[in-house]
Amino acid sequence: MTQDTSLRFREFKMPDVGEGLTEAEILKWYVQPGDTVTDGQVVCEVETAKAAVELPIPYDGVVHELRFGEGTTVDVGTSIITVDVAPGSGEAAPAEAAAVPPAQTEASPVAEAAAEAEEAKPQGRQPVLVGYGVAESSTKRRPRKQVGAPEQSQAAAAVQAEMNGHGVPTAPRPLAKPPVRKLAKDLGIDLATVTPTGPDGVITREDVHAAAAPAAAAAPVPAPAAEPVTAQEPLSATAVEAGARETRVPIKGVRKATASAMVGSAFTAPHVTEFVTIDVTRTMKLVEELKTDKDMAGLRVNPLLLIAKALLVAIKRNPEINASWDEANQEIVQKYYVNLGIAAATPRGLIVPNIKDAHDKTLPQLASALGELVATAREGKTTPAAMQGGTVTITNVGVFGVDTGTPILNPGESAILAVGAIKLQPWVHKGKVKPRQVTTLALSFDHRLVDGELGSKVLADVAAILEQPKRLITWA
Repeated sequence: MTQDTSLRFREFKMPDVGEGLTEAEILKWYVQPGDTVTDGQVVCEVETAKAAVELPIPYDGVVHELRFGEGTTVDVGTSIITVDVAPGSGEAAPAEAAAVPPAQTEASPVAEAAAEAEEAKPQGRQPVLVGYGVAESSTKRRPRKQVGAPEQSQAAAAVQAEMNGHGVPTAPRPLAKPPVRKLAKDLGIDLATVTPTGPDGVITREDVHAAAAPAAAAAPVPAPAAEPVTAQEPLSATAVEAGARETRVPIKGVRKATASAMVGSAFTAPHVTEFVTIDVTRTMKLVEELKTDKDMAGLRVNPLLLIAKALLVAIKRNPEINASWDEANQEIVQKYYVNLGIAAATPRGLIVPNIKDAHDKTLPQLASALGELVATAREGKTTPAAMQGGTVTITNVGVFGVDTGTPILNPGESAILAVGAIKLQPWVHKGKVKPRQVTTLALSFDHRLVDGELGSKVLADVAAILEQPKRLITWA
């Protein structure tokens, strides 16, 4: 009795790992066809518009097929991996594959990716690097050999594939594996001019190099200009090919989402930015004292902690600043909680996770939450949920030695505070010029719902607390 393959083979689809996301890029596969998996095992890492997320498989079984290679962007709801939940029980082909007429069966995108990896390194399995060697399009696939029919040569299959809708053959496309096509493209070689030496007229790497050798010998002595290098992240100077004049970085994932959000914010909310330069010497002394306080033992204590607390107190004193603009309903949404966003620079781009209900936290609790937020961001493990629902944000440009800036609001938020570098500067203190710790704060706010008076009050309160941190006690 043959088992129903529709029950045997389970399809795991790209989930919506964040609110309203429509696609995700496969960063890394942790399994390959033939590997045994268990329910809850992480099988891949994907990058959404918000963060990198590891995906667990909900089945026990053996991996039958990876439908997309690393570096591929896949729509939510699309099957990305097939698992055989009853291995060894019969025919290995899924029902849906068997139902397709042999002449119409197509190779999966992962088959092409696997061919590239094998061509590049014949011995052993090697995953495709993110951002490199990705197939040009997941819709361009090569015909498989027919199943259960007389085997035809690869050349004959190619001629049949090149026939037009009237059954008239067009000019045959040169036969070559995807990595060989990429090599020819990189070397500027037209495959139609290459003499194939492989089986059934297939062009090999050696054929491409042989065709390129005469062209290289005839080239002028100066090396030709190198092609722009494409990478997932900007390459270091030592990684860039000799002679390259530029590097092209694909705009996707977190960077793409950030760019879109910032453009939308900049041209939707009318920004106003105000600045104030203040003496934070007393705050810096308090930071040093807190480092030795037993209640703060084991916690990360730094100026950002007290700046965050100062902003929370200023919001408590001026609650109207903590709101958002609802364009669809033409309403101002007043919020009685503060999800405090902290801008963090990561290898994948700028992200803004937030501390939920930061207004209710004590100083030690706030320090603990800040430490956890920063550590998680650096490890690239920030979840989409951690970046949703922010109300007000702090961005610390001072860590880069920058004095100040004009920060752009995060969409849906009313204000963002930029903190500049804290430097020892000459300052008039008690009637005399003395060296003092000085910094500049910049507050950007949405002028549709925050007028100049309200924005100025919030910034002035933050400044006053940092100049006299004892106000944290009297004003809180």
